[in-house]
Amino acid sequence: MSDFSFISAFVVGLAGSLHCVGMCGGIAGALRAAVPGGQPPLAYIFSYNLGRITSYAIAGAVTGVLGQVARASVSHGLMIFQLLSAAMLIAMGLYLAQWWRGLARLEKLGNGLWQRIRPWSKRFIPFKSPLSAFPYGFIWGWLPCGLVYSTLTWALVSGDGLYGAVTMAAFGLGTFPALIAVSLGAGWLLKLLQHPKTKSLVAICLIIYAVFLIYRTLNGNN
Repeated sequence: MSDFSFISAFVVGLAGSLHCVGMCGGIAGALRAAVPGGQPPLAYIFSYNLGRITSYAIAGAVTGVLGQVARASVSHGLMIFQLLSAAMLIAMGLYLAQWWRGLARLEKLGNGLWQRIRPWSKRFIPFKSPLSAFPYGFIWGWLPCGLVYSTLTWALVSGDGLYGAVTMAAFGLGTFPALIAVSLGAGWLLKLLQHPKTKSLVAICLIIYAVFLIYRTLNGNN
């Protein structure tokens, strides 16, 4: 887990939060409408995002275990998974900048599961307490998302359920600040994150980092 570290996952989540704002910004904003009148929304927003991050951690744990099994069965499994993760990072960069939307096809793969579990979220709104926002966020954490799928390949590389869970939790924490700010009505941040120049800059940084990881992997410095 040297290259595919927890800090890296956090930074990717932070950088990719502009994608999260684009996909989930409306959801985060709608949270305020589900909060009982007269109550401060912050506790509900935190609870929702904690549920969302928990779902990421569970997905990371499952993927980490699958990676452990696969690495034991596939020759050069670690190198293959590392290259796959770097390739997905490049795809994510291209997707963020809207230079190539191949990840949109990947997102469609999760639609079947999502359509089955999405109706359950309606049972928790309007919120009765901050605690009821947690399961709501947990369900919405399974919303098909290319950024999440890309980061799950890092959990695959870890080859360990615990490392996979912590990696995805770190990623989720990286997405946390932007979604909190948007939920609290920081419209200026939404405009900044969705500006084409911001997206292009973040995309270039992600692609450069992915190329560096490929170089390190192919030269055996893992």
